[in-house]
Amino acid sequence: MIATEQNPLLEGLMIRRRPPPCVLVIFGASGDLTQRKLMPALYSLAYRRLLPERFAIVGAARSRETDDEFRERMKDAVQRFARDPFRQDVWDELAAGMRYSALEFDDDAGEDELTKVLHEVDADRGTLGNRVYYFAVPPSAIEMLIRKIAERRQNEGWARLIIEKPFGYDLASARHLNELIREHFDESEVFRIDHYLGKETVQNMLALRFANGIFEPIWNRQFIDHVQITVAESIGIEGRAAFYERAGAIRDIFQNHLLQLVAITAMEPPIDFTADSVRNEKVKVLRSLHTPGPKSVVRGQYGRGFIEGEEVPAYREEDGVDPSSETETFVAAKLFVDNWRWADTPLYVRMGKRLPRRETTIAIQFKRAPHPPFAEAASEGLRPNVLLIHVQPNEGMSLAIGAKVPGLGMSIRTVHMDFLYGSTFREGLPEAYERLVLDAMIGDATLFTRSDEIEEQWALVDAITAAWKRDRPSFPNYAAGTWGPPSADELLHRDGRSWRRH
Repeated sequence: MIATEQNPLLEGLMIRRRPPPCVLVIFGASGDLTQRKLMPALYSLAYRRLLPERFAIVGAARSRETDDEFRERMKDAVQRFARDPFRQDVWDELAAGMRYSALEFDDDAGEDELTKVLHEVDADRGTLGNRVYYFAVPPSAIEMLIRKIAERRQNEGWARLIIEKPFGYDLASARHLNELIREHFDESEVFRIDHYLGKETVQNMLALRFANGIFEPIWNRQFIDHVQITVAESIGIEGRAAFYERAGAIRDIFQNHLLQLVAITAMEPPIDFTADSVRNEKVKVLRSLHTPGPKSVVRGQYGRGFIEGEEVPAYREEDGVDPSSETETFVAAKLFVDNWRWADTPLYVRMGKRLPRRETTIAIQFKRAPHPPFAEAASEGLRPNVLLIHVQPNEGMSLAIGAKVPGLGMSIRTVHMDFLYGSTFREGLPEAYERLVLDAMIGDATLFTRSDEIEEQWALVDAITAAWKRDRPSFPNYAAGTWGPPSADELLHRDGRSWRRH
């Protein structure tokens, strides 16, 4: 596609990562996800010549639209949201394989039209009947679409399903959806997407731990005092009241993104980097999580406050929200992994809306030196060693160590050894959806959640929410622009610890 000079090693890597011929069918092609994430990701893959030579995109949604109108709308999306500069030659080649089919999800006539378009694309583009179905649709439409796809599945070619979160509402609904999928598709054909797993820094956690001989020997209860994982957002619910009122923070972020970060942080070394080996180890962590008691879980809901100097409304004042809503917008918990590596080592996790800033971090705090011979020389600023992984923004990591201050005396303070992706590799990081969509086309499920992972995550969430039903919360209990309710601080203060603020 794009003409660039390549060295042989890079060219070989690109060929190995190029998927076979296929059609990507996007259900919900009129939605925000398609415009902001999927189409810009596909353009970036085309820009780097990572898409198949025989490739097509078929958009499907309820709205009526011609092929040309769909292409123009997607072109606008690429120009607005893609991380790469817009090149007309790259776009023309990508757009040549784009079609659109209006589809009511419960309408057989629409299914007939989509089937007809797909057969035409196979003939025109040589895609061999291979299909990747992307479900960018409300959860209520997923079950129906799975049945429709299974009914019309053809003998030639393969089929893969990429299913966006939320995957179910609780353990029972997730199991029902998994059972439905198993009736018609093999687990290897299903890709439950969690875009956090596509982030470079999350993947780098695996490289950090298992490609370096210095970290793994100390990655355990003997050397680590505790772990803190923060997923903070400064935004509110962004007009998603209908979804958020039903889901809340624990289903929106805690059940998927946050528990996946816990699993990657705490997992044992896999025997290799194949999909099953990596996911087997993550499942072991999720199964080992001790269900936290009521005193180990905090929930909150934001009231009025200030974000970056601008006053913002309380959650109950957002459009579409019940004025007496008891939906949580903040969750903090103290978790324990009941195995030999992590026994009695707390993992403190928190996530929330309308917090002071947007950040996702994993902080590994090591135990203090057992007998520092120069304690009197250490200033008050000397803190324990901490390995801080910045997942977003400003991707990278920082290691806090004690160092002598230059001078004639012995004065010690904390300094930081920093690694930032942007300054080290001098190239833009790929968006998570680029990696994940490409992996699904190739058939690599390493960075996708397996059915048993999903069910273990929901089992923990169900246990927490069951306890919540026994009492009514006093909401709102934290102001927008703060780090959550005071009880979240107490969660750590009881153990003689405190949340990191930077």
